Amino acid sequence: MTSLVEQLAEKKQISNDFIDSEGKKVVISAENKAAVLEAMGYAVDDEKILAVQMEEEDREYWLSDLDPVLVVQENKDIVLKARLPKKHADEDIEYVLKLEDGGKKKGKIDAGDCSEVAEKTIDGKSYVLKNLIIHLEVPMGYHEIYLKINDKSCDPMRLIVVPKKCYQPERIKNGDKVWGPSVQLYTLRSERNWGVGDFGDLKDLITKLGNWGAGFIGLNPIHQLFPANPDSASPYSPSTRRWINVVYINVEQTEEYKSDQEVQSYVKSDAFQSRLAELRSTEYVDYKGVMEAKIDVLHRLYANNPLHKSNTARAKAFMKFVEQGGDSLNQIAVYDALQAYLYGKGENAWGWPAWDEKYKKYQNHDVKVWAKAYEDEVYFHKYLQFIADEQMEEADKAAKDAHMAVGIYRDLAVGVSSGSAEIWANSEIYCPAASIGCPPDRLGPNGQNWGLPPMDPNKVFKQKYQPVIDLFRSNMKSCGSLRIDHAMSLYRLWWVPNKNGNSDASKGAYLLYRVEDMIGILALESHRNKCMIIGEDLGTVPEIMKKLLPESGIFSYKIFFFETSKEDGGYISTSDYAEQAMSALTTHDMATLKGFWHCDDLKLGRQIGVYKTDEIMQNLMDDRLKSKQLILNSLDGHHILPPGVNRNALYCGMTTELNHAMQIHMCNGSSALFSTQLEDWLEMDKPVNIPGTSSEYPNWRRKLSKNISEIFQNGSLQNLAKRMTEARSKASEHFKESKK
Repeated sequence: MTSLVEQLAEKKQISNDFIDSEGKKVVISAENKAAVLEAMGYAVDDEKILAVQMEEEDREYWLSDLDPVLVVQENKDIVLKARLPKKHADEDIEYVLKLEDGGKKKGKIDAGDCSEVAEKTIDGKSYVLKNLIIHLEVPMGYHEIYLKINDKSCDPMRLIVVPKKCYQPERIKNGDKVWGPSVQLYTLRSERNWGVGDFGDLKDLITKLGNWGAGFIGLNPIHQLFPANPDSASPYSPSTRRWINVVYINVEQTEEYKSDQEVQSYVKSDAFQSRLAELRSTEYVDYKGVMEAKIDVLHRLYANNPLHKSNTARAKAFMKFVEQGGDSLNQIAVYDALQAYLYGKGENAWGWPAWDEKYKKYQNHDVKVWAKAYEDEVYFHKYLQFIADEQMEEADKAAKDAHMAVGIYRDLAVGVSSGSAEIWANSEIYCPAASIGCPPDRLGPNGQNWGLPPMDPNKVFKQKYQPVIDLFRSNMKSCGSLRIDHAMSLYRLWWVPNKNGNSDASKGAYLLYRVEDMIGILALESHRNKCMIIGEDLGTVPEIMKKLLPESGIFSYKIFFFETSKEDGGYISTSDYAEQAMSALTTHDMATLKGFWHCDDLKLGRQIGVYKTDEIMQNLMDDRLKSKQLILNSLDGHHILPPGVNRNALYCGMTTELNHAMQIHMCNGSSALFSTQLEDWLEMDKPVNIPGTSSEYPNWRRKLSKNISEIFQNGSLQNLAKRMTEARSKASEHFKESKK
């Protein structure tokens, strides 16, 4: 492998090595680095072309006066890396700082007193790189700096001034400790929904949980998926992360439905009610049936009242939403409308890679022509986003009305599907020739490829971080907290090149991102949106992130089953958990409590081929028995086990008493938030998702076993919620007392 490739790999921040899950150093091969660079568009197999590519990039860098963007913490000096003509490198440089609020600050920099970092000759002219320092107090926000060098005005640089820490709600900052459920919204059952949990169910759940003492309610990612391809149901493989999944619309609560007698009669007909009853009764969500029913009725509503052709107050609110949504809203609306059109023609239009060449890019002339010809359909899909946004706001208001300490927390997926609207419309910042995943480890010897094309950090940097700002900002709407899935993505991602159909995760490499910039922007948007940040930091956490996450006020994620002692394997006391954290017993990627305790997850894994041999299965069963005994020992040591629960794991089943004891044990802990699961309240055994599977198990479809109304009629669960609230209150008092 040429030295040029190694030089470029270093420049593009491809790691030379990493520490794996066993604590061992793994060296990334030159071949893997080259494969990642090739996925980024570099001619690694042709040294001459590669040299030209590198020279062009070098030339572009030196001929630009400033970087496109600089992120700096408030109350710190502004250090500009400026490329200056050598003959003017020691002269005074004028600057103008245009503040976000319209104000201006002017001054001069004595470049002669600033340190010189490097020098380069381009086309016979010499340039030097200098660190220009401006001692100036600048408020948090998005500003622009203009330099004037020898009477020549430079291109402006965006200056982003950020806080040191993310926002925290007052009650959490003051030491209150709260509980709440993390909910897969689609799993909710009710007597009135259309076969999938919706924003009406969410609002109802929030109000009832607030009355029971909950301080928050967590949601799965509610990013828009594919309305025309509804069986593509993973919330972690969305079409866009900036817009909302319209399957969650509560049709009967829209303003248009309430005033449309014709459509109401259609919905109330025996035939349609029978259709809804069948959709409600299924154990697993029938996404295709649900989406068809909702689109059918919403289409009728919009056809009877096309807001883009009206002049009512409602229409004006819609058009304002459209204007504010800008090109991003247009992208998802055109994509969804076009995909539905292609499916309607009988094509397998699962995603843009399968479309006719003329439609394969949002920017294509034929796409613009089609969108103009089918303008009403495009506006219809904008209307769906308008309704979804409106109903999400109503759910957020319900959380505020319930005086929840945190309210709704949303979940930001780590990427988008390869066939998504985001890649279709914004391929210049994504790298479709690669996908993200994780390297091989003991639990996954082949590594993982998640099929999600990564953002190219260099291209995002050139766009002054606007794509990242838009992403964070849109996901902090209508909520009190945001969970960052795979928070390590702020620092690094494992890139897996997809070459000739081969997507072997072991052939990848870690690409580093500008982590301080990413966290800084996250913190700024956190304050602007009054949104607390939770980082999913499970698995292997690099040392730098162990330091940066807590320092930045990002809450950690502590899962009971993973919090064990390195000395004896026993379970760590929940009183020793990090205070700046959300703790949980189980998650959407794990077995339920009952499933874990009765080894249903292992039996299911053997049944569907996840565990290949009886020997592997027996080893897992033996390990599980040891874990269960250690759990019982820990609970018994904390005097949390009720008298009737057997202390021997061989003879102890997962009873209601043991289940509730484990919930209370977590609520006694020191972490600010404890996340429970409604599946565990209902003592369900089937998981919602089995990682590493697709067609083997109906992931992201399994519903709850009871309606919301039945949950809140259950006296045992009401008592559990009361005990959890009391335990959290005592933990709060203990914490506050210890700080005096």
